[in-house]
Amino acid sequence: MKDKEKEEKKKVTDVSPEEAATPEEEGQEAKEPAENAPEETPQEKEIRELTEQLEQARKQSEDYLDRLRRSMAEFDNFRKRTEKEKEQEKTKGVLEVVSTVLPLLDNFERALASIPEDEKQNATAKGVEMMYQQFVSTLKGIGVEEIPAEGEPFDPNKHNAVMHIEDEKMDENIVCEVFQKGYSYKGQVVRCSMVKVAN
Repeated sequence: MKDKEKEEKKKVTDVSPEEAATPEEEGQEAKEPAENAPEETPQEKEIRELTEQLEQARKQSEDYLDRLRRSMAEFDNFRKRTEKEKEQEKTKGVLEVVSTVLPLLDNFERALASIPEDEKQNATAKGVEMMYQQFVSTLKGIGVEEIPAEGEPFDPNKHNAVMHIEDEKMDENIVCEVFQKGYSYKGQVVRCSMVKVAN
């Protein structure tokens, strides 16, 4: 019996420290390799740093690209606005000049209308006619055109009615006579036609 007890004691004492470890100690040992992970190598560290720098550079380039796009859009809007303002100033200038010269054109027409039929073939009359045609052609060249009036339906935006008559032969609100021609510049009225309207 004493020999059996001796053998059991011997078995206990013969157990190595690794075998005698408790479950808690075993858990700690399992954790140690994870906690003591190998340090990154210089190459890995360099790759990580370069990756971070690349990401930073990518974000910065996107920011610069966004700013460039905004600047381009603002410049394009500025250019369009400037062109529109220049066109408006040009149109305003042309309208002022045309308004000033239209009375000269009216005088040419009056002069031609006052020439008797038997004198229309002489050199003076032909010279006045040629100057009038050149004047009209020059105005057309810059976009100034006569507003159609006689025989057209009355349009208060283009015609200035100074007289009304009753005429059963004509339709209602039709221009039957023009006292003074009207003109437009690129679709914009410079001067309304002074007209007589039927009915």
